[in-house]
Amino acid sequence: MAAGNATAVFDFLLIGISNYPEWRSTFFTLVLITYLSTLLGNGLIIFLIYFDAHLHTPMYFFLSNLSFLDLCYGTASMPQALAHCFSTHPYLSYPLCLTQMSVSLALATAECLLLATMAYDRVVAIGNPLRYSMVMSGPVCVQLAATSWGASLVLTCMLVLSLRLRFCGANVINHFVCEILSLVRLACSDTSLNEIMILITGIFTLLLPFGFVLLSYVRIAAAVLRIHSAQGRLKAFSTCSSHLTVVTVFYGTAISMYMKPQSKSSPDQDKFISVFYGALTPMLNPLIYSLRNKDVKEAMRKVMAKMA
Repeated sequence: MAAGNATAVFDFLLIGISNYPEWRSTFFTLVLITYLSTLLGNGLIIFLIYFDAHLHTPMYFFLSNLSFLDLCYGTASMPQALAHCFSTHPYLSYPLCLTQMSVSLALATAECLLLATMAYDRVVAIGNPLRYSMVMSGPVCVQLAATSWGASLVLTCMLVLSLRLRFCGANVINHFVCEILSLVRLACSDTSLNEIMILITGIFTLLLPFGFVLLSYVRIAAAVLRIHSAQGRLKAFSTCSSHLTVVTVFYGTAISMYMKPQSKSSPDQDKFISVFYGALTPMLNPLIYSLRNKDVKEAMRKVMAKMA
């Protein structure tokens, strides 16, 4: 089936955990806990940033965007994986499959670009603190966040509209959700153009932003080394450690999946890697930021004190 061209295949069967029936209950429980933790953790981060005036800064503005992205990203895939876990016929129509895949791609792309934007924010804050409030003004922060969202929509539309896939009766997707690599593997038509487009999109959404983040941290390291006091260097680095941890987890898993040759790709391996960055990362982000961030912990203590 192509995007806009019908074939005999109208529904896809999502294998999910069917190959491992003995793990169904365990998988369902883990995904449910992960999803509820994602909703609670990211919702709490957004709540704290919105109600605590001390967190109304550019860094926390971007963090609230990241939490909202993680809420949406987890919701785009995990409820479907839960619903299909015990289903004997976990079918999904092609339009729904394409929609779910497009939404997930757009959200993942926006997160990649937003993490790079957050690295730029840290460069300005540490490298040029006297001009930080002027450079990272409210309108500038909104424009940077909007650019991340807008660019993700454009890149996703280019990738999805380039899909010209034809399916010759095979409709079994070895995945928990509709995922672009699994869909391309299923096609019986020539997929070389699709693989090139996935590679190009991966360069713009993964490699270039990740390269920008690495260069940003080189500049941050140089700025930190210029700080004379050990306490000042520790304080400057502590504002970056959470972001660096999130970047390592998210980019590392995504690059290992999408930027390797498809001939060396294992469907089962990719399926479980995607669970890591598609389910665990949205859950881990608020934990990383709250456990390693004094401002967030202080805001949480204030809220708990008011409720007591």
